Amino acid sequence: MIENTSGIIPIEYKVLVRIDKTAEKVGSIFIPDSVKDQKDMAEVKGTMIAHGGKAFEDFGDPSPKSGDRVMIAKYAGKLVSGADGLEYRIVSDKDISSIITNEAAKVSDVA
Repeated sequence: MIENTSGIIPIEYKVLVRIDKTAEKVGSIFIPDSVKDQKDMAEVKGTMIAHGGKAFEDFGDPSPKSGDRVMIAKYAGKLVSGADGLEYRIVSDKDISSIITNEAAKVSDVA
């Protein structure tokens, strides 16, 4: 179980995910904040921090738990800043598409 230091407690079917950070620069070029925010919303990997009381009620096994690495739907939810200064996304439980059990797994877009 991972501690929720964000100051954000999701309710009902919502899930709080700490998204993986995108690079702040490419080579020696700094990425503008507006582009970084777009990339953060497109990020699909993160760590599930907390979930509301009704989240995953309709799921079978396995269902993700706090601390699990998860993949989420691209552009799902809302970006929020926690009290701890970290970036999170609040998504619906249905936006969690899988639990990552091996970090060597690759994610690629299919057109």
